[in-house]
Amino acid sequence: MPKLVHVVGAGLAGLAAAVQLQRRGAQVVLHEAEAYAGGRCRSYYDAKLGATLDSGNHMVLSGNTATLNYTRAIGAADELVGPTQPEYPFVDLATRARWTVRMSTGTLPWWIFDSNARVPNTGPGDYLALMPLLLAKPGRSVAQTMRCDGPLWDRLLRPLFHALLNIEPRDASAELTGAMVRETLLAGGLACRPLVARNGLGSAFVDPALRLLQHGGAAIRLGSRLTDVGFAANGGRVQALNFVGESIPLDANHAVILALPPESALTLVPGLRVPTRFASTANVHFAVDTPFGLPPVTGLLNSMSEWLFAFDGRLSVTLNAAERLLDTPHEALAATAWAEVAQAANLPVTPMPAWQVVMEKRATFAALPDQETLRPGMRTRWNNLMLAGDWTATGLPATIEGAIRSGQKAADTLLNEPMERR
Repeated sequence: MPKLVHVVGAGLAGLAAAVQLQRRGAQVVLHEAEAYAGGRCRSYYDAKLGATLDSGNHMVLSGNTATLNYTRAIGAADELVGPTQPEYPFVDLATRARWTVRMSTGTLPWWIFDSNARVPNTGPGDYLALMPLLLAKPGRSVAQTMRCDGPLWDRLLRPLFHALLNIEPRDASAELTGAMVRETLLAGGLACRPLVARNGLGSAFVDPALRLLQHGGAAIRLGSRLTDVGFAANGGRVQALNFVGESIPLDANHAVILALPPESALTLVPGLRVPTRFASTANVHFAVDTPFGLPPVTGLLNSMSEWLFAFDGRLSVTLNAAERLLDTPHEALAATAWAEVAQAANLPVTPMPAWQVVMEKRATFAALPDQETLRPGMRTRWNNLMLAGDWTATGLPATIEGAIRSGQKAADTLLNEPMERR
Protein backbone atom coordinates (compact mmCIF):
# COMPACT_ATOMS: atom_id res chain seq x y z
CA MET A 1 0.00 0.00 0.00
CA PRO A 2 1.49 3.37 -0.99
CA LYS A 3 1.90 5.91 1.76
CA LEU A 4 1.68 8.90 -0.58
CA VAL A 5 -0.22 9.27 -3.84
CA HIS A 6 0.09 12.11 -6.33
CA VAL A 7 -3.25 12.64 -8.06
CA VAL A 8 -2.69 14.66 -11.24
CA GLY A 9 -5.87 16.37 -12.43
CA ALA A 10 -8.61 17.83 -10.24
CA GLY A 11 -11.63 17.07 -12.37
CA LEU A 12 -14.28 14.79 -10.93
CA ALA A 13 -12.21 11.64 -11.46
CA GLY A 14 -9.20 13.18 -9.71
CA LEU A 15 -11.28 14.60 -6.87
CA ALA A 16 -13.03 11.26 -6.35
CA ALA A 17 -9.68 9.47 -6.30
CA ALA A 18 -8.19 11.95 -3.83
CA VAL A 19 -11.18 11.75 -1.48
CA GLN A 20 -11.16 7.94 -1.56
CA LEU A 21 -7.42 7.80 -0.92
CA GLN A 22 -7.64 10.16 2.03
CA ARG A 23 -10.61 8.35 3.54
CA ARG A 24 -8.55 5.16 3.50
CA GLY A 25 -5.51 6.67 5.16
CA ALA A 26 -3.18 7.60 2.33
CA GLN A 27 -1.40 10.94 2.13
CA VAL A 28 -2.55 12.85 -0.95
CA VAL A 29 -1.02 15.54 -3.15
CA LEU A 30 -3.54 16.86 -5.67
CA HIS A 31 -2.14 18.66 -8.72
CA GLU A 32 -4.19 20.74 -11.19
CA ALA A 33 -2.79 22.64 -14.17
CA GLU A 34 -5.55 25.25 -14.10
CA ALA A 35 -6.14 27.82 -11.38
CA TYR A 36 -9.39 26.07 -10.45
CA ALA A 37 -10.60 22.54 -9.78
CA GLY A 38 -13.54 20.75 -11.36
CA GLY A 39 -12.41 20.39 -14.95
CA ARG A 40 -15.45 20.09 -17.24
CA CYS A 41 -17.76 19.97 -14.22
CA ARG A 42 -17.39 23.28 -12.43
CA SER A 43 -19.17 26.54 -11.61
CA TYR A 44 -18.03 30.09 -12.26
CA TYR A 45 -19.39 33.63 -11.98
CA ASP A 46 -20.73 35.11 -15.21
CA ALA A 47 -20.67 38.91 -15.17
CA LYS A 48 -23.09 39.21 -18.08
CA LEU A 49 -25.90 37.47 -16.19
CA GLY A 50 -24.67 38.43 -12.75
CA ALA A 51 -25.05 34.81 -11.73
CA THR A 52 -23.06 31.66 -11.07
CA LEU A 53 -23.23 29.31 -14.04
CA ASP A 54 -22.13 25.73 -14.58
CA SER A 55 -19.79 24.69 -17.35
CA GLY A 56 -22.63 22.47 -18.51
CA ASN A 57 -26.07 21.35 -17.40
CA HIS A 58 -25.64 17.89 -15.92
CA MET A 59 -28.37 15.50 -14.93
CA VAL A 60 -27.56 12.49 -12.79
CA LEU A 61 -29.90 9.64 -11.92
CA SER A 62 -30.70 8.33 -8.47
CA GLY A 63 -29.27 4.96 -9.52
CA ASN A 64 -25.80 6.49 -9.94
CA THR A 65 -24.52 4.94 -6.73
CA ALA A 66 -20.90 6.08 -7.01
CA THR A 67 -22.03 9.68 -7.48
CA LEU A 68 -24.37 9.60 -4.51
CA ASN A 69 -21.78 7.91 -2.30
CA TYR A 70 -19.24 10.57 -3.29
CA THR A 71 -21.58 13.45 -2.40
CA ARG A 72 -22.29 11.80 0.95
CA ALA A 73 -18.57 11.37 1.60
CA ILE A 74 -17.87 15.07 1.01
CA GLY A 75 -20.94 16.22 2.94
CA ALA A 76 -22.90 17.46 -0.06
CA ALA A 77 -25.69 14.90 -0.39
CA ASP A 78 -28.37 17.58 0.00
CA GLU A 79 -27.01 19.50 -3.00
CA LEU A 80 -28.57 17.06 -5.47
CA VAL A 81 -32.31 17.59 -5.76
CA GLY A 82 -35.12 16.43 -7.97
CA PRO A 83 -38.68 15.15 -7.92
CA THR A 84 -39.60 12.83 -5.09
CA GLN A 85 -40.96 10.36 -7.62
CA PRO A 86 -39.33 9.03 -10.81
CA GLU A 87 -41.16 11.35 -13.18
CA TYR A 88 -40.18 12.77 -16.57
CA PRO A 89 -42.35 15.59 -17.97
CA PHE A 90 -42.17 16.18 -21.72
CA VAL A 91 -43.39 18.89 -24.07
CA ASP A 92 -43.72 18.37 -27.81
CA LEU A 93 -43.22 21.85 -29.23
CA ALA A 94 -44.57 20.85 -32.66
CA THR A 95 -47.93 19.53 -31.44
CA ARG A 96 -48.03 21.36 -28.07
CA ALA A 97 -48.76 18.01 -26.43
CA ARG A 98 -47.62 17.56 -22.81
CA TRP A 99 -47.29 14.38 -20.80
CA THR A 100 -45.38 12.94 -17.87
CA VAL A 101 -43.82 9.49 -17.71
CA ARG A 102 -44.35 8.22 -14.17
CA MET A 103 -42.31 5.16 -13.32
CA SER A 104 -43.32 2.91 -10.44
CA THR A 105 -41.04 3.05 -7.42
CA GLY A 106 -40.52 -0.70 -7.05
CA THR A 107 -38.26 -2.93 -9.08
CA LEU A 108 -41.17 -4.33 -11.08
CA PRO A 109 -42.22 -1.98 -13.92
CA TRP A 110 -45.93 -1.81 -13.12
CA TRP A 111 -46.03 1.63 -14.73
CA ILE A 112 -45.87 0.21 -18.25
CA PHE A 113 -49.33 -1.30 -17.67
CA ASP A 114 -50.83 2.09 -16.75
CA SER A 115 -51.80 4.18 -19.76
CA ASN A 116 -51.65 7.32 -17.62
CA ALA A 117 -48.07 6.59 -16.54
CA ARG A 118 -46.38 5.20 -19.64
CA VAL A 119 -45.43 7.00 -22.83
CA PRO A 120 -48.51 8.06 -24.83
CA ASN A 121 -49.47 5.75 -27.71
CA THR A 122 -47.40 2.86 -26.38
CA GLY A 123 -48.45 -0.52 -25.00
CA PRO A 124 -46.76 -2.78 -22.45
CA GLY A 125 -45.27 -4.97 -25.18
CA ASP A 126 -43.38 -2.04 -26.68
CA TYR A 127 -41.07 -1.93 -23.68
CA LEU A 128 -39.67 -5.36 -24.51
CA ALA A 129 -37.66 -3.50 -27.16
CA LEU A 130 -35.10 -2.75 -24.43
CA MET A 131 -34.30 -6.39 -23.72
CA PRO A 132 -31.80 -6.95 -26.61
CA LEU A 133 -29.62 -4.22 -25.10
CA LEU A 134 -28.96 -6.46 -22.11
CA LEU A 135 -27.36 -9.04 -24.42
CA ALA A 136 -25.58 -6.53 -26.65
CA LYS A 137 -22.41 -7.74 -28.30
CA PRO A 138 -19.24 -5.64 -28.30
CA GLY A 139 -18.74 -3.63 -31.46
CA ARG A 140 -22.42 -3.29 -32.29
CA SER A 141 -24.49 -0.13 -32.35
CA VAL A 142 -27.85 0.46 -30.75
CA ALA A 143 -29.51 0.42 -34.18
CA GLN A 144 -27.96 -3.01 -34.86
CA THR A 145 -29.32 -4.30 -31.57
CA MET A 146 -32.82 -2.95 -30.94
CA ARG A 147 -35.73 -1.26 -32.63
CA CYS A 148 -35.12 2.49 -32.92
CA ASP A 149 -38.46 3.89 -34.02
CA GLY A 150 -42.00 4.29 -32.78
CA PRO A 151 -43.51 6.33 -29.95
CA LEU A 152 -41.43 4.77 -27.16
CA TRP A 153 -38.20 5.55 -28.96
CA ASP A 154 -39.22 9.03 -30.07
CA ARG A 155 -40.84 10.14 -26.83
CA LEU A 156 -38.62 8.63 -24.12
CA LEU A 157 -35.68 6.47 -25.12
CA ARG A 158 -34.04 8.68 -27.73
CA PRO A 159 -34.23 11.91 -25.65
CA LEU A 160 -32.97 10.13 -22.54
CA PHE A 161 -30.21 8.22 -24.33
CA HIS A 162 -29.17 11.36 -26.21
CA ALA A 163 -28.69 13.22 -22.93
CA LEU A 164 -26.66 10.43 -21.33
CA LEU A 165 -24.62 9.39 -24.39
CA ASN A 166 -24.18 12.83 -26.03
CA ILE A 167 -24.30 11.34 -29.53
CA GLU A 168 -27.07 10.13 -31.82
CA PRO A 169 -28.29 7.07 -29.86
CA ARG A 170 -28.79 4.92 -32.97
CA ASP A 171 -25.04 5.13 -33.63
CA ALA A 172 -23.97 4.60 -30.03
CA SER A 173 -22.35 1.51 -28.57
CA ALA A 174 -25.09 -0.93 -27.64
CA GLU A 175 -22.83 -2.35 -24.94
CA LEU A 176 -22.50 1.03 -23.19
CA THR A 177 -26.19 1.83 -23.62
CA GLY A 178 -27.15 -1.55 -22.21
CA ALA A 179 -24.96 -1.01 -19.14
CA MET A 180 -26.64 2.33 -18.57
CA VAL A 181 -30.12 0.81 -18.93
CA ARG A 182 -29.28 -2.06 -16.60
CA GLU A 183 -28.24 0.28 -13.79
CA THR A 184 -31.18 2.67 -14.13
CA LEU A 185 -34.33 1.82 -16.08
CA LEU A 186 -34.21 -1.89 -15.27
CA ALA A 187 -33.23 -1.32 -11.64
CA GLY A 188 -36.64 0.15 -10.83
CA GLY A 189 -38.08 3.62 -10.59
CA LEU A 190 -36.12 4.58 -7.48
CA ALA A 191 -32.97 4.34 -9.58
CA CYS A 192 -34.39 6.67 -12.24
CA ARG A 193 -35.18 9.93 -10.44
CA PRO A 194 -33.51 12.82 -12.31
CA LEU A 195 -31.28 14.88 -10.02
CA VAL A 196 -29.60 18.24 -10.58
CA ALA A 197 -27.18 20.33 -8.54
CA ARG A 198 -29.45 22.94 -6.99
CA ASN A 199 -26.65 25.42 -6.20
CA GLY A 200 -24.37 24.50 -9.07
CA LEU A 201 -21.79 21.85 -9.81
CA GLY A 202 -19.18 23.56 -7.66
CA SER A 203 -21.31 23.34 -4.53
CA ALA A 204 -22.29 19.73 -5.22
CA PHE A 205 -19.03 18.15 -6.36
CA VAL A 206 -15.99 20.42 -6.14
CA ASP A 207 -15.86 22.90 -3.25
CA PRO A 208 -16.88 20.44 -0.49
CA ALA A 209 -14.28 17.94 -1.76
CA LEU A 210 -11.52 20.54 -1.67
CA ARG A 211 -12.49 21.55 1.88
CA LEU A 212 -12.52 17.93 3.01
CA LEU A 213 -9.14 17.23 1.44
CA GLN A 214 -7.57 20.35 2.89
CA HIS A 215 -8.99 19.63 6.34
CA GLY A 216 -7.58 16.11 6.15
CA GLY A 217 -4.07 17.32 5.37
CA ALA A 218 -3.93 16.87 1.60
CA ALA A 219 -1.69 19.22 -0.35
CA ILE A 220 -3.67 20.97 -3.10
CA ARG A 221 -1.53 22.51 -5.82
CA LEU A 222 -3.46 24.55 -8.36
CA GLY A 223 -1.54 25.88 -11.33
CA SER A 224 0.70 22.82 -11.18
CA ARG A 225 1.15 21.61 -14.76
CA LEU A 226 2.73 18.20 -15.38
CA THR A 227 5.10 18.28 -18.36
CA ASP A 228 6.80 14.90 -18.22
CA VAL A 229 6.76 11.58 -16.40
CA GLY A 230 10.07 9.95 -15.52
CA PHE A 231 10.01 6.16 -15.85
CA ALA A 232 12.57 3.84 -14.27
CA ALA A 233 15.11 2.29 -16.60
CA ASN A 234 13.81 -1.20 -15.85
CA GLY A 235 10.35 -0.07 -16.94
CA GLY A 236 8.63 -1.16 -13.76
CA ARG A 237 7.61 2.07 -12.12
CA VAL A 238 7.33 5.84 -12.29
CA GLN A 239 10.28 7.43 -10.54
CA ALA A 240 9.64 11.16 -11.06
CA LEU A 241 6.99 13.70 -11.96
CA ASN A 242 8.23 16.79 -13.73
CA PHE A 243 6.07 19.89 -13.36
CA VAL A 244 6.71 23.39 -14.65
CA GLY A 245 9.52 24.65 -12.41
CA GLU A 246 9.69 21.54 -10.21
CA SER A 247 10.71 17.90 -10.38
CA ILE A 248 9.33 15.53 -7.75
CA PRO A 249 11.14 12.20 -7.18
CA LEU A 250 8.96 9.22 -6.20
CA ASP A 251 10.08 6.80 -3.49
CA ALA A 252 9.17 3.13 -3.31
CA ASN A 253 6.03 3.96 -1.30
CA HIS A 254 4.80 6.66 -3.69
CA ALA A 255 2.24 6.21 -6.46
CA VAL A 256 0.49 8.24 -9.13
CA ILE A 257 -3.06 8.49 -10.47
CA LEU A 258 -3.26 10.36 -13.76
CA ALA A 259 -6.74 11.84 -14.02
CA LEU A 260 -6.16 14.00 -17.06
CA PRO A 261 -8.01 14.52 -20.35
CA PRO A 262 -7.12 11.86 -22.92
CA GLU A 263 -5.13 14.22 -25.12
CA SER A 264 -2.92 15.14 -22.15
CA ALA A 265 -2.46 11.57 -20.98
CA LEU A 266 -1.48 10.55 -24.51
CA THR A 267 1.56 12.85 -24.44
CA LEU A 268 2.72 11.59 -21.05
CA VAL A 269 2.24 7.80 -21.13
CA PRO A 270 4.15 5.84 -23.80
CA GLY A 271 2.10 3.44 -25.90
CA LEU A 272 -1.24 4.69 -24.62
CA ARG A 273 -4.33 4.39 -26.81
CA VAL A 274 -7.20 6.81 -26.20
CA PRO A 275 -10.49 7.73 -27.90
CA THR A 276 -10.01 9.90 -30.96
CA ARG A 277 -13.52 11.22 -31.58
CA PHE A 278 -15.38 13.62 -29.33
CA ALA A 279 -18.81 15.17 -29.02
CA SER A 280 -19.83 18.73 -28.16
CA THR A 281 -22.51 20.26 -26.00
CA ALA A 282 -24.12 23.69 -26.00
CA ASN A 283 -25.91 25.26 -23.06
CA VAL A 284 -27.97 28.42 -23.20
CA HIS A 285 -28.75 30.22 -19.94
CA PHE A 286 -31.45 32.85 -19.42
CA ALA A 287 -31.70 35.20 -16.44
CA VAL A 288 -35.39 34.86 -15.67
CA ASP A 289 -37.44 33.85 -12.66
CA THR A 290 -38.65 30.28 -12.81
CA PRO A 291 -42.43 30.06 -13.27
CA PHE A 292 -44.25 28.50 -10.33
CA GLY A 293 -44.73 24.77 -10.79
CA LEU A 294 -42.18 24.31 -13.57
CA PRO A 295 -40.43 20.96 -12.99
CA PRO A 296 -36.66 21.00 -12.37
CA VAL A 297 -36.07 19.03 -15.60
CA THR A 298 -38.32 18.87 -18.68
CA GLY A 299 -37.70 17.03 -21.93
CA LEU A 300 -38.35 19.01 -25.13
CA LEU A 301 -39.25 17.28 -28.39
CA ASN A 302 -39.23 18.57 -31.97
CA SER A 303 -36.99 21.48 -31.02
CA MET A 304 -33.36 22.52 -31.13
CA SER A 305 -33.28 22.51 -27.31
CA GLU A 306 -33.50 19.08 -25.70
CA TRP A 307 -33.71 19.46 -21.93
CA LEU A 308 -34.95 22.45 -19.96
CA PHE A 309 -33.49 22.97 -16.49
CA ALA A 310 -35.18 25.23 -13.95
CA PHE A 311 -32.90 26.85 -11.39
CA ASP A 312 -33.44 29.67 -8.93
CA GLY A 313 -33.47 32.82 -11.08
CA ARG A 314 -32.36 31.01 -14.23
CA LEU A 315 -33.68 28.77 -16.98
CA SER A 316 -31.18 26.77 -19.01
CA VAL A 317 -31.36 24.41 -21.96
CA THR A 318 -28.94 21.78 -23.14
CA LEU A 319 -28.19 20.80 -26.73
CA ASN A 320 -26.38 17.48 -26.97
CA ALA A 321 -24.16 16.34 -29.85
CA ALA A 322 -23.86 20.01 -30.76
CA GLU A 323 -21.08 19.79 -33.35
CA ARG A 324 -23.48 21.08 -35.99
CA LEU A 325 -23.97 24.26 -33.97
CA LEU A 326 -20.37 25.20 -33.23
CA ASP A 327 -20.26 27.83 -35.98
CA THR A 328 -23.76 29.20 -35.37
CA PRO A 329 -23.73 32.79 -34.02
CA HIS A 330 -24.55 32.79 -30.34
CA GLU A 331 -27.26 35.41 -30.85
CA ALA A 332 -29.09 33.06 -33.23
CA LEU A 333 -28.74 30.13 -30.82
CA ALA A 334 -30.10 32.20 -27.94
CA ALA A 335 -33.05 33.53 -29.97
CA THR A 336 -34.10 30.05 -31.10
CA ALA A 337 -33.62 28.57 -27.65
CA TRP A 338 -35.60 31.33 -25.98
CA ALA A 339 -38.56 30.90 -28.32
CA GLU A 340 -38.62 27.22 -27.35
CA VAL A 341 -38.18 27.91 -23.63
CA ALA A 342 -40.93 30.51 -23.67
CA GLN A 343 -43.34 28.07 -25.28
CA ALA A 344 -42.45 25.22 -22.92
CA ALA A 345 -42.60 27.41 -19.78
CA ASN A 346 -45.61 29.52 -20.88
CA LEU A 347 -43.62 32.75 -20.86
CA PRO A 348 -43.84 35.72 -23.25
CA VAL A 349 -41.42 35.53 -26.17
CA THR A 350 -40.58 39.22 -25.95
CA PRO A 351 -38.60 40.74 -24.53
CA MET A 352 -35.88 38.09 -24.49
CA PRO A 353 -34.10 38.10 -21.11
CA ALA A 354 -30.34 38.38 -20.69
CA TRP A 355 -28.68 35.24 -22.01
CA GLN A 356 -25.38 33.43 -22.17
CA VAL A 357 -24.23 30.60 -24.46
CA VAL A 358 -21.63 28.12 -23.20
CA MET A 359 -20.08 25.73 -25.72
CA GLU A 360 -18.01 22.67 -24.81
CA LYS A 361 -16.32 21.52 -28.02
CA ARG A 362 -14.85 18.36 -26.50
CA ALA A 363 -17.41 17.68 -23.81
CA THR A 364 -17.24 13.86 -24.00
CA PHE A 365 -15.63 11.13 -26.00
CA ALA A 366 -17.98 9.85 -28.70
CA ALA A 367 -19.64 6.71 -27.30
CA LEU A 368 -19.36 4.82 -30.60
CA PRO A 369 -18.53 1.11 -30.85
CA ASP A 370 -15.11 1.73 -32.39
CA GLN A 371 -14.24 4.35 -29.77
CA GLU A 372 -15.13 1.96 -26.95
CA THR A 373 -12.30 -0.32 -28.09
CA LEU A 374 -9.82 2.56 -27.68
CA ARG A 375 -10.59 3.25 -24.02
CA PRO A 376 -7.62 2.15 -21.88
CA GLY A 377 -7.94 0.23 -18.66
CA MET A 378 -7.20 1.71 -15.29
CA ARG A 379 -3.97 -0.24 -14.85
CA THR A 380 -0.77 0.48 -16.72
CA ARG A 381 2.40 -1.54 -17.12
CA TRP A 382 4.01 0.59 -14.40
CA ASN A 383 3.14 -0.79 -11.00
CA ASN A 384 2.70 2.60 -9.31
CA LEU A 385 0.74 4.35 -12.07
CA MET A 386 -3.04 4.26 -12.55
CA LEU A 387 -5.34 6.08 -14.97
CA ALA A 388 -8.71 7.65 -14.16
CA GLY A 389 -11.28 9.57 -16.15
CA ASP A 390 -14.63 9.14 -17.82
CA TRP A 391 -12.76 8.27 -21.05
CA THR A 392 -11.12 5.19 -19.54
CA ALA A 393 -12.76 1.77 -19.66
CA THR A 394 -15.41 2.35 -17.01
CA GLY A 395 -18.11 0.33 -18.77
CA LEU A 396 -20.25 3.46 -18.92
CA PRO A 397 -20.52 6.43 -21.29
CA ALA A 398 -18.73 9.68 -20.42
CA THR A 399 -20.88 10.63 -17.45
CA ILE A 400 -20.38 12.02 -13.96
CA GLU A 401 -21.00 8.52 -12.66
CA GLY A 402 -18.28 7.08 -14.88
CA ALA A 403 -15.77 9.74 -13.87
CA ILE A 404 -16.34 9.31 -10.16
CA ARG A 405 -16.38 5.54 -10.38
CA SER A 406 -13.06 5.52 -12.24
CA GLY A 407 -11.36 7.68 -9.61
CA GLN A 408 -12.65 5.60 -6.74
CA LYS A 409 -11.65 2.35 -8.41
CA ALA A 410 -8.14 3.59 -9.17
CA ALA A 411 -7.71 4.62 -5.54
CA ASP A 412 -9.04 1.34 -4.17
CA THR A 413 -6.86 -0.73 -6.49
CA LEU A 414 -3.74 1.12 -5.38
CA LEU A 415 -4.57 0.63 -1.73
CA ASN A 416 -5.79 -2.98 -1.94
CA GLU A 417 -2.81 -4.54 -3.69
CA PRO A 418 0.84 -4.56 -2.65
CA MET A 419 2.82 -2.64 -5.25
CA GLU A 420 5.11 -5.54 -6.05
CA ARG A 421 2.09 -7.63 -7.09
CA ARG A 422 0.60 -5.12 -9.50
